[in-house]
Amino acid sequence: MTQPDSLRRILAAPRHWAHRKVRQINRLSRKSVQMGLLLGGAGLVALMSLGFAYLADKALEWNRAWVSHNGWLALLVLPLGLAALRWLTLRYAPNASGSGIPQVIGALSLPPGPSQNSLVSLGQTLWKIPLAFFGMLAGASIGREGPSVQVGAALMLAWGDFWKRRGVQLRGFHANELIAAGAAGGLAAAFNAPLAGVIFAIEELGRGTVLRWQRLVLIGVLASGFLVVAVVGNNPYFGVFGGAPLAHGMVTWVVICAALNGALGGIFARLLGKGVTGCAPRAWRAWIRAHPIWVAFAMGLLLAAIGLATAGSVYGTGYGVAADLLSGRDAAPESFGLAKLAATVASYWAGIPGGIFTPALTTGAGIGHHIWQLAGEGVDHRVLVLISMAAFLAAATQAPLTASVVVMEMTGSQPMLFWMLVASLLASGVSRQFCPQPFYHLSAGRFRRQAIVEAARAARPPAA
Repeated sequence: MTQPDSLRRILAAPRHWAHRKVRQINRLSRKSVQMGLLLGGAGLVALMSLGFAYLADKALEWNRAWVSHNGWLALLVLPLGLAALRWLTLRYAPNASGSGIPQVIGALSLPPGPSQNSLVSLGQTLWKIPLAFFGMLAGASIGREGPSVQVGAALMLAWGDFWKRRGVQLRGFHANELIAAGAAGGLAAAFNAPLAGVIFAIEELGRGTVLRWQRLVLIGVLASGFLVVAVVGNNPYFGVFGGAPLAHGMVTWVVICAALNGALGGIFARLLGKGVTGCAPRAWRAWIRAHPIWVAFAMGLLLAAIGLATAGSVYGTGYGVAADLLSGRDAAPESFGLAKLAATVASYWAGIPGGIFTPALTTGAGIGHHIWQLAGEGVDHRVLVLISMAAFLAAATQAPLTASVVVMEMTGSQPMLFWMLVASLLASGVSRQFCPQPFYHLSAGRFRRQAIVEAARAARPPAA
């Protein structure tokens, strides 16, 4: 090497070092912006869930007030209310009916474009909040967690599109990743259960779809859950479980709870999946499809009759009854578990926006109470209720890991996780004998086909 070449290298070294540092700073800056935008979207999902939770609590409180004052009004309020909500759903937000989780799963199985966007459209999904609010106020047996999933997915997707239009992109976040992060974040925030959100994303949303589980996706899910924890505290939804595994016969009772909840949960999932049209006699089906408002009216009458027979305990989420049973109080009305199952099916068949997660948990609590009544006083009431909550939710969704972790975080029952996992796995196996395809994915197929047809119709040129 000649002396001038050596000298040039020595003089150029500071410039190379400076360029390398500039590139590193730019790369760090891009990552910081990316993380900031991700946390901003997670914050929006958390705020939405907190606001929705406040509205849902108010709706349930006001429902208890008017039912306790004059419960017979349900025979008027529920039929007219569900019929009106069904009309509004069909008129303004047809893709917002039901839980919302099937729409998200359907969207994840479609390529980015009009079909996918229609299932998680922010304009339609935001309707779920007021419609679910009035459904709970009227007394429908619905929850807010499924709607929170769909609204969370729509919010995160809209947030990413907002920044993309301004030339700022979330690197590694394509439409599917944004939808999954928002949906699972919505569940984590709604249940105040960050870990359950991650498990739900992997087990339920990732089943049969193409998702890149990058670190940032999981950070987004956890951020939504932890932001809610930071605001409201780490308070389990149903309070802290005070029981412990049974000293004798624990395996036997877990198997009994799993078998009974698995069978009933499978029937429950099959009824929801087939819908009122699929369960009705063939001669009635054409009329049912042509008159959805009258079907909602009839479901309202049925729900009011069940409510009057159970002193209104089946209305709303059933949170109060489940919390009492978990604390050891024998406060459930006669046949509450079966009545809650029927009330939730009637509410879902009405076709209004509303989730099934919390109603399924409270149904399981009621079934656990029935098992305890048959078992006698020698068994800890709370243990059978807790195991049945996880088992029934696992049977209804065929997502045993999600069910176990959700119940663990909602009840602060970490020492019981192993037994809940065993019961959930067994209950899922039993459920498949009654409903071979998971309910959410069965329903997602209908929304997917509907979205494809609507997109094709919209793309068709007008007739000359």
